[in-house]
Amino acid sequence: MTHDVRAPDLAPSRAAVHAASGSRLGASHPRQEGPTDLRLVPPALAAWATAALMLGAPEGWAVAAAVVCVLAAGVLLLVVWRGGGVEGRITGGRGVEGGFTGGRVAEIGLADGGGGDGRAARPGRLTAPRRRTGSVPDSPPRQPTRPRRPSTAPRRISRPHRPSTASRRMTWPRTSVAAVLLCVAAAAVSAGLHGADLRRGPVPELAREYATVTAEVEITSDPRVTRPRVRGDHMAPTSVLINADVRRVEDADGTAAVTRAPVLMIVDAGWRWGPSDDDEGASQSSGARRSPWLNLLPSTRLRVTARLAPALTDGDRVAAVLRVRDPAVPEVVGEPSGAQRLAGRLRAGLREATDSLPADARALLPGLVVGDTSRITPELDEAFKETDLAHTLAVSGSNLTIILALLIGPPGLAQLAERRGLAPRLGISLRTTALLGGALTLAFVVVCRPDPSVLRAAACGAVALLALATGRRRTLIPALATAVLLLVLYDPWLARSYGFLLSVLATGALLTLAPRWSTALRRRGVPPRPAEALAAAAAAQALCAPVVAVLSARVSLVAVPCNLLAEFAIAPATVLGFAALATAPLAMPVAKVLAWCAGWPTGWMADVARTGAALPGAGVDWPGSWTGAALLALATVLALLAGRRLLRHPWWCGLCGALLLLVVVQPPPLTRVVTGWPPPGWRFAMCDVGQGDATVLAAGEGTGVVVDAGPDPTLVDRCLRTLGITRIPLVVLTHFHADHVAGLPGVLRGRAVGAIETTGHEEPVDQVEFVRREAAARRIPVTRAAAGEERRSGDLGWQVVWPPPAHPSLPAMAPEGPNDASVTVLVRSAGLRLLLLGDLEPPAQRALLRSPAGALLGGVDVLKVAHHGSAYQDPELIRRAAPRLALISCGEDNPYGHPAPSTLAALRTQGAVVLRTDTDGALAVAGTGADLRVAGD
Repeated sequence: MTHDVRAPDLAPSRAAVHAASGSRLGASHPRQEGPTDLRLVPPALAAWATAALMLGAPEGWAVAAAVVCVLAAGVLLLVVWRGGGVEGRITGGRGVEGGFTGGRVAEIGLADGGGGDGRAARPGRLTAPRRRTGSVPDSPPRQPTRPRRPSTAPRRISRPHRPSTASRRMTWPRTSVAAVLLCVAAAAVSAGLHGADLRRGPVPELAREYATVTAEVEITSDPRVTRPRVRGDHMAPTSVLINADVRRVEDADGTAAVTRAPVLMIVDAGWRWGPSDDDEGASQSSGARRSPWLNLLPSTRLRVTARLAPALTDGDRVAAVLRVRDPAVPEVVGEPSGAQRLAGRLRAGLREATDSLPADARALLPGLVVGDTSRITPELDEAFKETDLAHTLAVSGSNLTIILALLIGPPGLAQLAERRGLAPRLGISLRTTALLGGALTLAFVVVCRPDPSVLRAAACGAVALLALATGRRRTLIPALATAVLLLVLYDPWLARSYGFLLSVLATGALLTLAPRWSTALRRRGVPPRPAEALAAAAAAQALCAPVVAVLSARVSLVAVPCNLLAEFAIAPATVLGFAALATAPLAMPVAKVLAWCAGWPTGWMADVARTGAALPGAGVDWPGSWTGAALLALATVLALLAGRRLLRHPWWCGLCGALLLLVVVQPPPLTRVVTGWPPPGWRFAMCDVGQGDATVLAAGEGTGVVVDAGPDPTLVDRCLRTLGITRIPLVVLTHFHADHVAGLPGVLRGRAVGAIETTGHEEPVDQVEFVRREAAARRIPVTRAAAGEERRSGDLGWQVVWPPPAHPSLPAMAPEGPNDASVTVLVRSAGLRLLLLGDLEPPAQRALLRSPAGALLGGVDVLKVAHHGSAYQDPELIRRAAPRLALISCGEDNPYGHPAPSTLAALRTQGAVVLRTDTDGALAVAGTGADLRVAGD
């Protein structure tokens, strides 16, 4: 007979467990969790840090570190083993009372629950003392005696042998330290071997000599296209980037070697960036076509003739850069593997199924399902980054979790009779369901490519699913630590991956902070599901924001609400997207219907990202360094501490929420009162768009004529929003250089635009086609400006004074290039005269002075200095104009030396006040006639 002597106050409180369930009837299968097991966390962190350090270290250091750690771990384990033997010999002798008990004697009071010295009894079950055996073999068995009345005196009871508390306290730290040392040794060896791949073989030496070689390479990643970027007055060439392993290399002397060196292959594509020809909005007349290099699959082997160069930065996973010399058509010498061909067909089928969707859904759905971001435009990509939704465009563990949850239903019920999901409805047994789940995980890895990032997502997704299945999230920290440890040992380069760091931080937040915060919100009356969603989004943002700040130098203020709004669309879009992916090879019409259904939640996510990014206070600039990350982490901790106190006062919470809303929305009337920008009655504004031009002429309430769009859509859009511009009767593009037209999508975004006017000199051709595509997509007419044209909008009037109309009889007046063909405008607004020169250079400036309009240029109030204040200015034009205020648009620390000191001196000699956007920010001119004022933002 046994007796439960557990103290009543130590029994688990079922009421507390039921109350925490969030259900009115309590939990049907309540669980009570113990303390978090953190024993595997130090080994995982130590291996992570070791791998990050040893990847760039000499091989000898890695070997020395591994040997030292193994020896130290061996010494510690030997001490632990010997200490355990001594403990066993000491405690295995006779007991305190002289009888051989086989273990230590415990005193447990039966009457008052305590021992004779007043100590509380140890909780447990009482059993009859074990009879001594083997010591006196001939002694007769003890006769049963008559039961005695219970005594209040303490009874001595023999217990099985357990190591003493002091022994356990000494043994555990030694074992833990030994485990850490062994993991450090393993990480050092793995990192040393992977790092040596960058230094061994002939490729690094040939790269230092910039040798031209013929190489056989095996592709290890999907090809990707560089994003378009403005370099000076033109767009940087578009290139295709491919990660590959060099398997055989032959130099110019004919010397060949077999090797294995990771390289970054760069192919100068020569094609425009953007959708493929079959996508909506592609220009068919321009002859644009998709690069054949983009159709290559991982594991394909190629033969290329290329020039080797050293890696651009140290610490990358490349031994050299391989720039292909003949980019016309790749020469394939080995077909991809069967798994990659299958994955390629599935991905191509998904792209085909989404061809008829709207632009945003067509671009987002492949990225959301399989991480295919080839169709995502820079504008949409920037919106997702501004709102911290970029994680939805990459393959993440949530994708796998959603698909497996569809199969098994709520994972917490997976092992119970009332389990849900598709499996029990189809009559599939639990064991078969587990096998199907494993098959789905394998298919997920194959379709999304077995890259390290995909393996990381699969591991972290499995951890999150296991946490839900067991219902004991705190005990899943060891599982997460195990996943981190194994992945870092398998691929040490993950230790330097920001994506891996963000994935681990987000998963850790969901396992640790989110459950506690969700419970706290439910206690304050928040419904269970909204509480879980809010807690998950806030926890992930709190831990990941410092790392995101290092990458983007910006902190999003709309990340949590945007993630909450997008959360409801991720699951249906993912499920329907995977259904379309699986159906496309079998029945394309069905796949198109499924893709159309998935397009609705995907379009919702795009709208959330665009709307959040368009808010004036969507984010704040932050130092993009680890010091800035530490400051943000400290600020987050202080905000959380203050938030705990504010939650007790609903009125204060409401006030803080209202203030945050005002900061994010920034209503124009309130913003003008607080910041003074834009000044009341402003007439002309010069936006700060970096090295480029973007100016605005006020034409009424919320209306403005935009002259040039700058190089960056985001910057010009932000400037127009702060000015309150929603209607644009005319956009004037002075010429087609990228630093004046590349920002056009930002000007057109969410605004009513009447027409676009350009110069008649249509060069460079790629930017001319870009402007025409943007205008055609929004059905905006495009016209040409010519000298003599006059227009008016409200109190604003302007006259085009350059370029002259093309005429065969006046060849001397024809411009020599895009700069000299800049549309030049003389503006009159509320008594002010402004001259906007575009990028005119001295030959065109002198021709302008000789033209009929030259007599109108004297004595202007404001001069927009030509060509960002370069040294190429005609002194006579500056003397003729004699401006009171000279404004220069240029980028900070630009490589061209703009503005030139000689130009600044010439302007100041004429009595002009000179202001520039690189030092003064955006500028706005206000006033009438003699009352001329200028303000900066």
